[in-house]
Formats: sequence, structure tokens, C-alpha cells
Amino acid sequence: MLFIYYPKCTTCQKAKKWLDEKGIAYEERNIKENNPTFEELKEWRGKSGLPLKRFFNTSGMLYKELNLKDKLPNMSEEEQLKLLASDGMLVKRPIAVGADYVLTGFRESEWEAALYQ
Repeated sequence: MLFIYYPKCTTCQKAKKWLDEKGIAYEERNIKENNPTFEELKEWRGKSGLPLKRFFNTSGMLYKELNLKDKLPNMSEEEQLKLLASDGMLVKRPIAVGADYVLTGFRESEWEAALYQ
């Protein structure tokens, strides 16, 4: 599993601790240093079945500064993916990517269901 996180994010720290406690192996990737690419985001969105908005960090400062709440509805999916790929701070985190799942944010019940099917 690929675990994409931001070290200073408390939700990411909680998810990482949960994975460690469950003994789940993962490869970690710092989203600030290695932002997901356009291609990765496009693939993950398709695999997850989630609306693209779920990949945005809607509580982040950058999201608010760019006034994306008002701009996103008028942007194409491609424009939104390019925007997400431009800065890791726009991306909802943590993200867990497995062979048959993509999880955004940390909701223990969702992660439990996906990882222990």
C-alpha cells in the first residue's frame, strides 16, 4: 500500500499510528515533497469511484486563499486534476492507495472496511 501524507498533519499522524498498530505494511510518501502527478490523480479518482471534490483539502489555507469553493464548479475535471497536481497542499490527505482501493482522509471505519475485506 502507498501511504501519502503530510508529516505535520494530525490526521495523517493518527492514520500512520493506526496502520502501525494494525501491523499494516506501507510505503510512505510525503505529499509536500512528492506531490501526486496528474496521471496518478486521474487513476486514483477512477479507481476510488469518489467525486473529484473528495480529493481536495477543503479545509486547507491554499484552498481558501484560491477561493476554490466558488471556482471548482466551473472547472473541468482535467483543470481540477491539473490544479491538484500543482501543489500537494491542495490534496486531501492522507491517501491510501492499494491494488483495489483508494482512500482519502482518515475515517477509521472506511479504512478498516477497505483493508480487511
